[in-house]
Amino acid sequence: MQNNSETNAETTLESNNEDIKKLLLGFSTPEICLIAITILWGGTFLIVKHAMLYSGPFFFVGLRFSAAALALLCFSYKRLKGLTWYELKAGMFIGFAISLGYGLQTVGLQTIPSSTSAFITALYVPFVPILQWLILRRLPGLMSWIGIISAFIGLFFLTKPEGESFVYLSFSIGEILTIFSALAIALEIILISHFSNQVDSRRVTLIQLLSAAIFSFTLMIPTQESLPNFSPYLLYSAIGLGVMSALIQFVMNWAQKSVSPTRATLIYAGEPVWAGIVGRIAGEKLSYLGLFGGALILFAVLISELPNPFKKNKKNS
Repeated sequence: MQNNSETNAETTLESNNEDIKKLLLGFSTPEICLIAITILWGGTFLIVKHAMLYSGPFFFVGLRFSAAALALLCFSYKRLKGLTWYELKAGMFIGFAISLGYGLQTVGLQTIPSSTSAFITALYVPFVPILQWLILRRLPGLMSWIGIISAFIGLFFLTKPEGESFVYLSFSIGEILTIFSALAIALEIILISHFSNQVDSRRVTLIQLLSAAIFSFTLMIPTQESLPNFSPYLLYSAIGLGVMSALIQFVMNWAQKSVSPTRATLIYAGEPVWAGIVGRIAGEKLSYLGLFGGALILFAVLISELPNPFKKNKKNS
């Protein structure tokens, strides 16, 4: 009788867990984890911007990912025994894309608001089909093209200086570098999806974090970036962001084994919204045109991942 009661209790608990999942808009456990890290991701922009008062961009990115690698190493060092050459290569490729993306984004944050940086970074979503076209020869569909066009129109409104005419088109160096960082992050998403089902998530995450740290420190040489003076804020923010980065990268690699790139990208689309909320709380304000541009970029993010309704109707007819 006791065993039956325990079995019934376990069954009831599993049923309750399923009900909770249904309440959360039908998201699976991996998708809920991606939503959680997206919220964390959105909050990192303001922290990084403040850290630039104490450090150069590439040193901070290197320190951040060194802390991330050490945090993950504490729980994953035994898994390194099974490391393969393929996993090492995958981690290095992804790590280079991470260092380039986060490095350029951090340089841009020295001169532009964190909320603006977040919305421009969101361009990586419509950039994904463009890179797939250029690298994998996969032609973007109709919805992707609509998203790409909407994204660039939104970028125009987001970055237009106040008081200038609508025919005036100008990007600051911070905005340009952030656009290139979005391209690097789009490449990271493609690489993660390409390698995720053929590697151990924890081993590859550790390698990519170590690679991102090494590449970032190396980039200090050509950019002639000097070592900063010691600062408690710099140390604490780097360690905190490092732990968050380790968690974010691990969850991305783990969750994208079962979550499609399209579904994952839609979830990541919420990141600039959370960054905008945090920036607003901290006193940052976008102009009305900037808000409209940000909304267009979010629209582009969502529309570019929807199926082509005309193609679907054609199949049904």
